[in-house]
Amino acid sequence: MPPQKLAQQRLLIKGGKVVNNDLSVEADVYVEDGVVQQVGPNLNPEPLTGLTVLDATNRLVIPGGIDTHTHMQFPFMGSRSKDDFYSGTKAAVAGGTTMIIDFAIPHKGCSLIEAFDTWKSWADPKVCCDYSLHVAVTWWSNKVKEEMKTLVQNKGVNSFKMFMAYKDIYMLNDEELYEAFCCCKELGAVAQVHAENGELIAQGAKKMLAMGITGPEGHALSRPEEVEAEATQRAISIANAVNCPLFVVHVMSKSAGKLISNARREGKVVYGEPIAASLGTDGTNYWNEDWAHAAAYVMGPPLRPDPSTPGFLMNLLANDDLSVTGTDNCTFDTCQKAQGKDDFTKIPNGVNGVEDRMSVIWEKGVHSGKMDENRFVAVTSTNAAKIFNLYPKKGRIAVGSDADIVIWDPKASRSVSLFLLRELPIQARSQKHGSHKSSRLIAQLWFLQKKANENDPAVPTKEVHFGYNNQQSTSQEPT
Repeated sequence: MPPQKLAQQRLLIKGGKVVNNDLSVEADVYVEDGVVQQVGPNLNPEPLTGLTVLDATNRLVIPGGIDTHTHMQFPFMGSRSKDDFYSGTKAAVAGGTTMIIDFAIPHKGCSLIEAFDTWKSWADPKVCCDYSLHVAVTWWSNKVKEEMKTLVQNKGVNSFKMFMAYKDIYMLNDEELYEAFCCCKELGAVAQVHAENGELIAQGAKKMLAMGITGPEGHALSRPEEVEAEATQRAISIANAVNCPLFVVHVMSKSAGKLISNARREGKVVYGEPIAASLGTDGTNYWNEDWAHAAAYVMGPPLRPDPSTPGFLMNLLANDDLSVTGTDNCTFDTCQKAQGKDDFTKIPNGVNGVEDRMSVIWEKGVHSGKMDENRFVAVTSTNAAKIFNLYPKKGRIAVGSDADIVIWDPKASRSVSLFLLRELPIQARSQKHGSHKSSRLIAQLWFLQKKANENDPAVPTKEVHFGYNNQQSTSQEPT
């Protein structure tokens, strides 16, 4: 029996202000089967039968957020992150993010292609939103080089992540970084780096433990921001030597942010990615007397104890010195964190944020007066779409674009707490964020466009390969 054709899905969003990265305009948006068909005033598509109408009066109609950095169900440091591709993407959608980019990370000596296939097999049955995968390069050989070529040409991958930290696990040396960057340049791919000096971290950890410092504060003390800054500058220099675009993930310190800013002003193609945590809080929590509270903030690179860091990074983001925002969402519960109760080097690194990223950036960026609504769209969606060759299907509301749409109420507020988070939280919070009108409305929009089934994670949504149609990909400079 031939499969039945699904009924056409038609949606009209009326009365809102459509906000893209470059302009805002009062307009209606008409959608058919997940694709924007019309944008303009006073739209009246025919026939009315089967048409769903949503009233967006006094609200912003914005492109769905793109979280450039997540780790769902990631096997790491003797554990596995609690958010799988179902709970994690469900949380993303509830917060206004309609696409995540996760990481396929092979062990040293293992196949990059097999890692990509493994992560894809985990995600496909579970995701509630679009997703794609960066692939990590954790060792170097001619085989790795050939697999990178295969991933770009046959799998649609256009970004590869190199670690400068996690010695003996993921870390590459400078020669390997140079070779990996050269390969990215040849393939038209974006080179990403986790920028920390892994050797200095290893020595710093030994020093802290020898001094009897075993708690979460030792994590911050063993990898100060100079360690991040040194690696950031080294990565910029190596990438510039081979003329390769560089994407620095999870920018956590003022020092690293300044180096990226200076490089961009010198004309180097460098993108910086602060995360919700580094924009929203600081590292003073590592000294909290409650061990579980302090351990909940342990991530690499660590949050910085300088309380002016979040505001400084937000200034750089508003000024286009930093380009996009992710979360590094990699959640572990208290029992998992307790693996390191007597040794901070064994605390699984990771925090949450995939649900709260959009709200944090709105409050700390727009509500504070540091950026306007257009820059908000740029740093939460459009710039990521341009860098990773998803634009204009993603990151924009225009005819022909995917209908990844969020209705955002700029005057509403919501409480962020342990009991309201869809993701698996690391701690309770009670902060007010101006945000979307209701997560139920966001979920309704997403269901209409992507057919995700919240009650049945076995019903998949589509995977988005970078570059669309598997063409060789090139990045675009965000504007």
